Amino acid sequence: MKKRSLALSGSARFMVAAFAACLNLAATFPLAGAEKPNIIFILTDDLGYGDVGVLFQKQREGVQVQTPELDEMAGAGTILNRHYCPAPICAPSRASLITGMHQGHTNVRNMQFDKAIEDNWNFANTLQKVGYHTIHLGKYGLQGWGHTPEKWAGYPTKRGFDYFYGYVRHVDGHQHYPANEWALGDNKSHQGKKQVWENNEEVSAGLDKCYTTDLWTAKAKQLIISETRENPGRPFFMFLSYDTPHAALQLPTVAYPVGKGVKGGIQWLGKPGKMINTAEGTIDHYRDPHYTGKGLTDLAERFATSITRIDHCVGDLLQTLRDLKIDRKTIVVFSSDNGPHRESYLKGKRWSPTVFESAGNFKGSKGSSHEGGLRVPTFAWGPSIIKGGQKSDRPSQFHDWMATFCDYAGVETPARIDGVSLRPTLSQKGRQRDGVVYVEFNNQQGLYLDGYKGLRLKATDHSVDFEIYDTIKDEPEARNLAGSSDKFKRLQQRMKDEVLRLRMPNRHAKKAYDDEFVPGLDLDAGILRKGVCVQSYLGKWNWVPDFTGMTAKDSSFTETINLDPLPAQDDAGLLFSGYLRIPEAGDWTFEGEATGGLIFKIHNKLVIDGDYQYEGAPISGTVRLAKGIHPYRLYYRTSSGKPELKFKWQGPNTELEALPATALLAEDSQ
Repeated sequence: MKKRSLALSGSARFMVAAFAACLNLAATFPLAGAEKPNIIFILTDDLGYGDVGVLFQKQREGVQVQTPELDEMAGAGTILNRHYCPAPICAPSRASLITGMHQGHTNVRNMQFDKAIEDNWNFANTLQKVGYHTIHLGKYGLQGWGHTPEKWAGYPTKRGFDYFYGYVRHVDGHQHYPANEWALGDNKSHQGKKQVWENNEEVSAGLDKCYTTDLWTAKAKQLIISETRENPGRPFFMFLSYDTPHAALQLPTVAYPVGKGVKGGIQWLGKPGKMINTAEGTIDHYRDPHYTGKGLTDLAERFATSITRIDHCVGDLLQTLRDLKIDRKTIVVFSSDNGPHRESYLKGKRWSPTVFESAGNFKGSKGSSHEGGLRVPTFAWGPSIIKGGQKSDRPSQFHDWMATFCDYAGVETPARIDGVSLRPTLSQKGRQRDGVVYVEFNNQQGLYLDGYKGLRLKATDHSVDFEIYDTIKDEPEARNLAGSSDKFKRLQQRMKDEVLRLRMPNRHAKKAYDDEFVPGLDLDAGILRKGVCVQSYLGKWNWVPDFTGMTAKDSSFTETINLDPLPAQDDAGLLFSGYLRIPEAGDWTFEGEATGGLIFKIHNKLVIDGDYQYEGAPISGTVRLAKGIHPYRLYYRTSSGKPELKFKWQGPNTELEALPATALLAEDSQ
């Protein structure tokens, strides 16, 4: 390819694979073999990067939080040292994790607790579609309004989970004994009993003295054991979402049971009033002896005990996998939804994450888009699947997990999502694609570009500059590099351009920069030609797939967007890519209509999503574009019936019409 005037990052970078295919340069990245691995994703609530021994605790003086099981898991797996949640608070983070969409695209943003997660492809229903038994245990908080599963539009079993057992409402996760009153709570919400749902039945009445960390773990073990024994040929996906160590800082009832695995540790008994083997003694009572008699405060003993309890549970789960001899065909990922909190929910008491240096060397905590609020303890484990003993500093984010799980399951990733598979990093095989790391929360905004972090803490206007940090050399974010050289002045502008190119406004989470014109690319006109780059693909897919990394059947150039390059077979797909010449700045509406499915992206913006439950009606999206050159990708797949695709645009001084040949440009291969 001829040299272009813009470095290959951000919006320009996503065009490389498409044009490589046009030039017959596309590499083949084989998917997983026939046997699909079991997948377990363990998410903690407000666990800080610094709370884990191997990441930071062992480096600090004084009483250290003990996490030997997590340390062993991390050492035997891959540590993702620069893994980020998409917002420094739970609901939007969990939404991005489940949907594979960053905070510029998902419908749950800012402080929108209990809002129904969108009905679309996510990491549960994609795996469910290809044969996985899908399980959600623990905290949810993305159900929508109402009081019953029938009313909750986003209830887990309506979003791809075959089985759900846990807290539905966000606030319920603030207390860790669902069947017991807690007089120490700082308000009525944190004192009363909570609801636990098992599919469509409320079951909290039988959960006396059940500490939720233990409860979710016991249920997880029970389900893993039964699923392995009763359905040995069926892979399972389990999302185990703890509600600790956040908030109430309640203590367990008793010490962790002796042993671990199938015959030891936490056990599910299934008897009302004695549902698990630790449902005895006194609620909010047991303190781990590592922390007693050490001069710690009451809150400090509570906090550290809750983390070590999680540690015991994780070790118990991993031993269960070993006992069942499924450890070598199971992937386990451990992470946290955001940085450490400042709450305790005890009357008159406030916790500080500085006590154990829960954020490690980083600035900030929950609610802040500094590293302490965003960088979360994350590692993946899986003997024979995940390479052990390695630490990656490549930035990655929650929305990458859906693509990763699809990759390990041997299926193509839906084209709509924002993530990239982390499998090459985890296995150290193949080429790792660069992903998008983007943060959006209230007036805070951040992204990673060219290895640097850009951060706006008060983005009240798009003119506000990013602070720029080298978060490898400068973990505390002590030196703002913005404006320090011509290099960072140029990077400043590119960051401002890039955040406009990768997100779509949301009317329920309005931002000061929503109405800005999306800038085009600074491209040398000499490298472009009239036409459209088209790759054709053969395959039968459940969704419009991301064709990146797949080997095209054919590659060609056409004058317009049409179905002439479509193979004659029933099951096929096309990827149209290139650049749009926008003749005038303004609001440009793009309309697609297809028999099959279509996804349309400009830069990295998802403009049209005609895939999940799409029935062929005209579907449109509007983008405020500056005059100039803008990259696009249009994905199309066939379905039953005669293949059809209509694609139109409308803008300033332009009526709704098919995109003219004069507006369609592609990279010159000569």
